[in-house]
Amino acid sequence: MFFSFPLYKFSFSYKKSLLSPPKVYLNDTGVVHGLGFRSEIGKSMENAVFIELKKLELNNICDIFYWKDYQQREVDFVVVKRNKPCKLIQVTHALERDEIEKREISSLLKASEETKCNNLFIITSDYEGEERIENKKIKFIPIWRLLLDEKII
Repeated sequence: MFFSFPLYKFSFSYKKSLLSPPKVYLNDTGVVHGLGFRSEIGKSMENAVFIELKKLELNNICDIFYWKDYQQREVDFVVVKRNKPCKLIQVTHALERDEIEKREISSLLKASEETKCNNLFIITSDYEGEERIENKKIKFIPIWRLLLDEKII
């Protein structure tokens, strides 16, 4: 139905969200490969997570946004229910815990502080676990688990 979807920056102001520059996700990442372009696996993973979240949004279960602050720290997805952020999600191509970059975690923690959301997730290639950092619990979920069971997040 749609070739691509915009994803707007999260703000507690609806007007500010709509005026923000959107990130664009494709409905079918095969198009990129079919046209002869190369795509990083991390970008493809992020797009796959977006598509899963978009299904929830299209069924009126939630709204989705991205988060970014003035220092350019970014969180890939903010899941919003009843105008309140309920989940923050980062996506990374990391296979193991030591491959997850500090900036991914620090961005997630900063977004948590600003949005008052403590339900934190990092979607990985294969690492699974849970960790407490700065008194906040972060769940690490492999993308294959998310794609098999969308209720996991």
